[in-house]
Amino acid sequence: MAQRLDGLLDEPRPGTPRKVSDAAVERVVRTTLESLPADATHWSSRAMAKRAGLSQSTVSRIWRAFGLQPHRVEGFKLSKDPLFIEKVRDVVGLYLNPPDKALVLCVDEKAQIQALDRSQPLLPLRPGQAERRTPDYLRHGTTNLFAALNVKAGTVIGQFHSRHRAVEFRKFLETIDGAVPHRHDLHLILDNYATHKTPAIKRWLLRHPRFHLHFTPTGASWLNLVERWFAALTEKQLRRGVHRSTGELEAAIRRYLDLNNRQPKPFSWTKTADQILESVARFCTRISDSGH
Repeated sequence: MAQRLDGLLDEPRPGTPRKVSDAAVERVVRTTLESLPADATHWSSRAMAKRAGLSQSTVSRIWRAFGLQPHRVEGFKLSKDPLFIEKVRDVVGLYLNPPDKALVLCVDEKAQIQALDRSQPLLPLRPGQAERRTPDYLRHGTTNLFAALNVKAGTVIGQFHSRHRAVEFRKFLETIDGAVPHRHDLHLILDNYATHKTPAIKRWLLRHPRFHLHFTPTGASWLNLVERWFAALTEKQLRRGVHRSTGELEAAIRRYLDLNNRQPKPFSWTKTADQILESVARFCTRISDSGH
């Protein structure tokens, strides 16, 4: 209080004086954001340390302080659907405020699932050693999984087909029709795959008026919750699975389906349509102002 504005400055602190100046920190941040190394697509802490004349640990501390992670990359895709806003509100509305006396089902196909076997036996997990497998594999055919996720209950109706045409999709719709009591209307959330919109499918839907189709925006499959279920299936069963035939593959997926339906865990959609649209708008503004 006695020193007034001058008293807001830091007083000398004990310990070793600071060696890295603000200018050096700014130089590291600017170089990271505005340039690339000559021999790589992104900076490493060692390459930046050599460029800036600092230690690797110092560069790492600066990057952590400013939230910079040059080694990481994430994907994105903006939908170009002219009805993007309307479709987002439609689909999210079904998640947050489902209609009365109706079921909301997220429907999609996981196509061309490969039955893969390793060329040599696996070496199992041991203390101090991870499971080992050969990088090469043998293909034993493919199958296509048609799935309908009950949004409220978390259960899944699944069916396998050797192909994924409109004919197979119509058979799957008939399976759904037989599995769900007729007292319920059915609201199906789908992507824009051509087999979902053929004349044969439209004629079938006219004969089954309790089916109502809601399409996600083009290039926005993340709005379909069954994609999240497919991700769990891939992580838990397919990525490290070894299957010597499509029969073994389908049996493994059926076991996963049975376990899921005995102890279902519904996904909870939390964001409103307005929150999603505001987030997309902020992202579009940010990339528009980036100068690229």
